[in-house]
Amino acid sequence: MARSRPRRGIVLVVVLAVLLGGGLELSRWFGPGPLGRDASFTVPEGTTLARLATRLEQAHAVRSADSFRLRARVLGGGGDIKAGEFLLPKGASEREILAIVEGDEVLRRFVTVPEGMPAIMVFDRLNAVNTLSGGIAVPAEGSILPDTYEVSKDEPRAAVLARMQAAMKKALAEEWARRAPGLVVKTPEEALTLASIVEKETGKPAERTMVAGLYANRLRIGMPLQADPTIIYPITRGKPLGRRILRSEIRAVNDYNTYSMAGLPKGPITNPGRASIAAVLHPAQTKALYMVADGTGGHAFADTLEQHNANVAKWMAIRRQRGEVQ
Repeated sequence: MARSRPRRGIVLVVVLAVLLGGGLELSRWFGPGPLGRDASFTVPEGTTLARLATRLEQAHAVRSADSFRLRARVLGGGGDIKAGEFLLPKGASEREILAIVEGDEVLRRFVTVPEGMPAIMVFDRLNAVNTLSGGIAVPAEGSILPDTYEVSKDEPRAAVLARMQAAMKKALAEEWARRAPGLVVKTPEEALTLASIVEKETGKPAERTMVAGLYANRLRIGMPLQADPTIIYPITRGKPLGRRILRSEIRAVNDYNTYSMAGLPKGPITNPGRASIAAVLHPAQTKALYMVADGTGGHAFADTLEQHNANVAKWMAIRRQRGEVQ
């Protein structure tokens, strides 16, 4: 035992002498590396130091795989190489690179579907993520649960879409199981359709149950819902209209326009969030049948047409004050 320690010490001294003797070589461990820009770098599961060094050289993150491997063995921290995708900063030194791939800063990728994003825009968003692979068709409206989803590099778009749709099926089933008694909607599909209208009609979370209660009241008495987003949907498939609704569009007869028919449209007009689904399944107990914008981003609700007309007059006064109408 006493004779083995000096031998190991001699080997270490020799290696360090070689490194220190070549100042340029040692500077590559601490100094700027050749990477010309920030870049993502993937480390497969089970990657060895030798394989890591080769991949880094191929990515132009280090100048020499052999030299990097030698310096990493002598000067590195001896940690485990992690699998995952990492962000290597521009000009990262060899020391920094090894610390990154032995650390926990795996580069994660996410795709967010906001509440109320229609299927055609989800389709566009997934296609815009150039790190995903493969093609998809425009998904069924209302089939995707708005949320933030983590995705992997080169993951098929179809797989990401399938996870989004599975999340909606699960959420809808869970909310339906907790529904209040005596609802006007009789199936999960009807609840989803009404929730999509609620989602588009109010930007205030606190209003969701009130809007749901109002529409439930209208459905019970056979009164048209008269929801503006149902006019727009057949025209743009949920994308912004970009102009005022035309009178001819208000009168248009189709499977979605709730001004020209009573009852629910034939299907959802967007992808509603879980909160809107829950609001439809637990609507406010209200007698309200009417609503109009109140100037704050929310609505003024009314039980009678007389009350509603007074609220409309207030809203028009606000718009005139703003210079929106004369």
